[in-house]
Amino acid sequence: MTRRSLLTLACSVLMLTACGFQLRGQQDYAFKRLYISGGSASAGARLARIVQGGSDTVVVSSVANADATLQITEGRGTSTLTLNSLGVVEEYQMNLSMNYTLVGKDGTVLIPPSVIALNRAMTYSDQYSQAKAAESDILFADMENDAIDQLTRRLAIVKSLHPAPGQGVPAVAPRAPLPPPPL
Repeated sequence: MTRRSLLTLACSVLMLTACGFQLRGQQDYAFKRLYISGGSASAGARLARIVQGGSDTVVVSSVANADATLQITEGRGTSTLTLNSLGVVEEYQMNLSMNYTLVGKDGTVLIPPSVIALNRAMTYSDQYSQAKAAESDILFADMENDAIDQLTRRLAIVKSLHPAPGQGVPAVAPRAPLPPPPL
């Protein structure tokens, strides 16, 4: 390697470490066996893959074998975001909310009922209705993946299956509707 390429490599490494970049690494969950209840099949499969692939926790198929149970409910919706001068829809807002709670084997609430709420803006045209339907599916899948990623980080906050009074994980709920992203 030339001196210039070594200098470029060193600068790149320094810039990555300076910006806070860090690989996810191995998670250390307080529970070693997790049962996932509810949610869509794709969300459950992705969550199981991430939990089992990034930790020593195993996703089990029976509540009796689990140290903790994660209960998920998902809601999807579409609302009109903008109209043109003729009253025809130009943009839709796609909304996804994932409600979840984590309960220990003995009934201890480890994560109280919480919500992850996401939205995306999508332009619309009757001319491309089939393509827009496919785009809508892609946007919902993307939001679901984002919600699952946030949920795995939230699960890592639980440090004990028997938290002391006042040491539990607080519930999380969106305070206000999220603004649509710029197009």
